[in-house]
Amino acid sequence: MSDLQRQAIKHRIGGGLPPMPPPGVGGGKKKPIGRRRDYTPVYWDNYFEKELNVQVGENVFRVYECGTEGPVLLFLHGGGFSALSWAALCGSLSKLIACRCTAVDLRGHGDSVTTDETTLSADVLSSDVGDIVKELYGENAPPVILIGHSMGGAIAVHTGVRGLIPSLAGLVVIDVVEGTALEALSSMQNFLRGRPKVFKSLEQAIEWCVRSGQVRNVDSARVSMVGQVKRVDTNETASSELEHQHEDHIIHNASETIAEEEEEGGESTGQSSSTANQCSTQQKSDNEFKKPETPEIQYTWRIDLGRTEPYWRGWFEGLSNKFLSVEVPKLLLLAGVDRLDKDLTIGQMQGKFQMQVLPKSGHAVHEDVPEQVAEVLATFLVRNKMAMPTAHFQPTFPAC
Repeated sequence: MSDLQRQAIKHRIGGGLPPMPPPGVGGGKKKPIGRRRDYTPVYWDNYFEKELNVQVGENVFRVYECGTEGPVLLFLHGGGFSALSWAALCGSLSKLIACRCTAVDLRGHGDSVTTDETTLSADVLSSDVGDIVKELYGENAPPVILIGHSMGGAIAVHTGVRGLIPSLAGLVVIDVVEGTALEALSSMQNFLRGRPKVFKSLEQAIEWCVRSGQVRNVDSARVSMVGQVKRVDTNETASSELEHQHEDHIIHNASETIAEEEEEGGESTGQSSSTANQCSTQQKSDNEFKKPETPEIQYTWRIDLGRTEPYWRGWFEGLSNKFLSVEVPKLLLLAGVDRLDKDLTIGQMQGKFQMQVLPKSGHAVHEDVPEQVAEVLATFLVRNKMAMPTAHFQPTFPAC
């Protein structure tokens, strides 16, 4: 029997596989077409409701806020970061509990302007925090919960130990432990030297931020990286530059609306309508929210972190005991349990603080998984009767 006859018999008795469907027919899977991530910068008003410039003596500190009732959650960013690193978290947290989120650009960072940008000792930075709270809320401040990441976590602890906020009601430290931090200091200068010195655009800076792993969440990086860099030619912060573009965009939209209303008003001649259209076109050309056309524009880091080395040890030495000594409800949020040192291990076993580990994140925990961090913080605050939940609140499992 020939091969052709065998195939014919096999087909008649139902054996073998069915023929492949024509391309585009049936359930055959197509290879997905890759799509490039969007690295364009995002303005802060997607997350915060307002910005303030708080004057303390000769210094001006930039503050972002959202929420109008409940306790004040005062957010302190890490070294080199800015208040905008809290944007995604504040946007999520304010939906879960009634609170007032207040994020601060610390001295030498973001859009804060101070007479001394380089003296970043723990005493100076913590004094700044106390002065900002006093300026914002006066002597009768509402309950304040300090929440700090990395360097900001250390400054939150120093602020609490020094009693600079009489209405302090809670303390949250994110991914900073004394032992691990001190060990990392020896390699910090090498890390800083390994970063790019300049970026050709904000998009390139955001892309580096994500691809390097500094922030794993592209949505958070698009708003937070803007607060970390400045223009080389003008020394203007990228966040300030973006604000000017945002204002021009609003003016452009308002101008277009006025022109349309004039056109719909039914002028007696067609000349007025033509003039309005010409004016609108000219305004659109002048004010459109677009990228700068000059390719020479470059961006560099807002702060030279290498110059702050004399203060590094002062941020972290004795941090564990200081953290344990602050007599308010405390939460330690870590990216890995291996970061826990001896003093904190004993304190945690004695129930002196709550601990939560979010292992699927990097050092910038609050940026990598802002929704999860918001749930953890909301649960901590509600459990300790420091905040009231909203209808969106779903409690997580108790922390360790």
